[in-house]
Amino acid sequence: MSERIIAACDGASKGNPGPAGWAWVIADAEGRPERWESGALGRATNNVGELTALQKLLEALLPGTSVQIRMDSQYAMKAVTQWLPNWKRNGWKNAAGKAVANRELVEEIDQLLTERDVTFLYVPAHREDGDHLNAIADQAASEAAISQQAAGTALGAMEFPVPAPVTGAPARTARATTPGSKAKSGTSRPLKAKYPGTCPCGQPYAAGEMIAKHGKRWGHEACAASALESNTA
Repeated sequence: MSERIIAACDGASKGNPGPAGWAWVIADAEGRPERWESGALGRATNNVGELTALQKLLEALLPGTSVQIRMDSQYAMKAVTQWLPNWKRNGWKNAAGKAVANRELVEEIDQLLTERDVTFLYVPAHREDGDHLNAIADQAASEAAISQQAAGTALGAMEFPVPAPVTGAPARTARATTPGSKAKSGTSRPLKAKYPGTCPCGQPYAAGEMIAKHGKRWGHEACAASALESNTA
């Protein structure tokens, strides 16, 4: 039997339903990322994004592949590992007697799973000590939902998406507004970058460098301050 590789997938919906996307990342047996892909779904729910991400990941794996798939969606995992047998027995009706949502996706995933040696691992999302592969997939899915553009290694994107830093309680407190005050849109407390990335200015920043948020992206602290000054001038 071949060595079990590691992969992760995630979906995103900005509004649920809203602009949606999916993404997966495949690593070697040591967890080192090797390739990734993301795509757009137009307007869809988060559950559709999660299931599509799993479907696309399985399609990217050759039949017979032994893989551990890491996901932060309990819905998608339980749909294809726990609830599916009952749905089939009940004529694709759920416990409430209603038609199972997203049936076509679930059936496609079920068929793909029969041809691959898959184990699932649930990993909590958006945690500083969270799973790095899941964080990459989460970032890629979010970017695909926003841009509605496909991306990935096969399309020439050799660099992996860089997850935005996860802010802790102090950062959330710093962004809270006091009575009578107005929050400054797009600003946040500067943080040390957990991973290297690229600033909206086009220049890279290194892991450990102080960064701040520019709107929906992260970049150099100085660039964020300059953008804020321009917007409030």
